Amino acid sequence: MDDKLNLTYITLDGYVEVEKYRYVYFVIIFTLYVLIVCFNALIICLIVIHQSLHEPMYIFIAALLINSIFYSTTIYPKLLLDVLSEKQIISYTMCHVQLFLFYTSGGSQFLLLAAMAYDRYVSICKPLQYPAIMRKNTVCVFLVLSWIVPACQVAGSSVLSATTRVCNFTLQGIFCNNSVYKLHCVSSRVLSVYGVIILLNVAFFPMLYIVFTYTKILIISYQRCGRLRKKAAQTCFPHLLVLLNYSLFCTYDILVVRLESDISKTVRSILTLQVVLYTPLFNPIIYGLKMKEISKQLKRLFCQVK
Repeated sequence: MDDKLNLTYITLDGYVEVEKYRYVYFVIIFTLYVLIVCFNALIICLIVIHQSLHEPMYIFIAALLINSIFYSTTIYPKLLLDVLSEKQIISYTMCHVQLFLFYTSGGSQFLLLAAMAYDRYVSICKPLQYPAIMRKNTVCVFLVLSWIVPACQVAGSSVLSATTRVCNFTLQGIFCNNSVYKLHCVSSRVLSVYGVIILLNVAFFPMLYIVFTYTKILIISYQRCGRLRKKAAQTCFPHLLVLLNYSLFCTYDILVVRLESDISKTVRSILTLQVVLYTPLFNPIIYGLKMKEISKQLKRLFCQVK
């Protein structure tokens, strides 16, 4: 192994009886991945095709769903290869590539939800100023920052980790996440501090902003007319539901690594899969059912198919 980290391979030890249930795992994972791609792509296509959905809110939803497909694609294809392979391994370099893509798309999720919160605040609380504030250039800046900011920050952490010497070559998981830091010979304080900074910048602070913004929206809307309250409830509830869903599983992803919880391999694998299952699968369902305009276009589409 020496210092040639590009020749180092890591064993993924999170699989349970993969030899016995190989094809069952493959069918389940493949089905879930197809459903995720199809559900998200359907809503994205509706937003692109219909002119009535070419508004900032729906553009942000489309970006969030594109991010969900990207988020899933960093994990599911490798899982499919692993369950069909005799050995579940990944090179140390590719492990960090997966880690970088996984946490970049995860951070983008929070920033896109923060952009949506700002859009809803301007729309509901400052409706007359909305066209002037949420212009095309503003939306583009928010979209670019939502992907660039997490990428730049996670890249630094990934590079630092990739150049750190490893002494353990077995990863307790089914894909590369924060557990990769346990492979290092010596725990790095720099990486730990940097990781906390990234967590604050791309997850904690955006989440605080989202909660604060929606709280302010609800307070203002309930002080005004019933029509405004209805609009606030219809447009804010799906975003809050997505935020709650994603935040819970991100919290698990952090705690299970940092606290080194003594849970069985089966439970750990099941819980780890929740992180990459519920959010990308349920996001399009939540927006498809709860967003009035998207729901209306879905019903029209299904009526045409019938």
